Amino acid sequence: MRSLAEFVMKGRKQAIMAVLLLGLIPLLNLLNPVVVGLVMLRKGVKEATLILAWAILPVGGWAIAGDIVPLIMLLGISGLALLLRETESWELTLLVSILIGISVEMYLRLRPEVLNLIFTQLEAYLATNSVQGLPQGVQINDLREIVTSFIGSVYMFLAVMLLMLSRWMQATLYNPGGFKQEFHRLRIKQKYALFLVGLMLLANFGILIPPTWLLYLVLPMLFSGVALLHAVVAQKKLSSMWLVAFYALIMLPLVVQLVVLLALIDSWYDFRTRLQKPV
Repeated sequence: MRSLAEFVMKGRKQAIMAVLLLGLIPLLNLLNPVVVGLVMLRKGVKEATLILAWAILPVGGWAIAGDIVPLIMLLGISGLALLLRETESWELTLLVSILIGISVEMYLRLRPEVLNLIFTQLEAYLATNSVQGLPQGVQINDLREIVTSFIGSVYMFLAVMLLMLSRWMQATLYNPGGFKQEFHRLRIKQKYALFLVGLMLLANFGILIPPTWLLYLVLPMLFSGVALLHAVVAQKKLSSMWLVAFYALIMLPLVVQLVVLLALIDSWYDFRTRLQKPV
């Protein structure tokens, strides 16, 4: 990735070549917005807008072919990079990233062909094998809602990770170690935490917000909790095996809930500052 960053930062021509080539290749087209994000973070709106215009060409082709998600990711990550550059606030950037997940979900609702195929096969399987595979009271339509929001949340998570990759590439070239310090400081402050908790309560009761949107609302707190754990391990000079064990367990729902709860407490308690104070 450092080699890619060095190539892109050599000049406008190299950046345009990178976005055109990466945008044409499946899966690698995810690096297309990373390049635009890097240019946005380092050189600003004017230069990044020009690179973005070229980057849209290949992903626009994918959109015409029926897959608009790469275009959503490109525009979304470019916007997040601009926001991060202007505000230097990861917490605000994380909140706005929710819009990317919701945009993907809206696309899936407008173009449900892929999900229709999946659920048609699922219904046929359940009927043919007489399997009662769904929990009591849960219908296929309920499962469809969950899966649609889950896919949106995956792309929201991916957008944040790709933006972090852009930031890491920038730091690697111009501020070694800077991204690590910045990530360790990532913390959702009280006003944003209260905002998220309020939305979570509305979603939990299905008031104005679909219950499945809890997946989007939890992610900013999850990133904050992960950043806190990294910061504590670094401050206390603990073995990196603590982080290895954590990532081995992060897929467990209980662990995710504990990390989110820890992040919420940290919004008021600020563990990092307290750990820095002499005993």
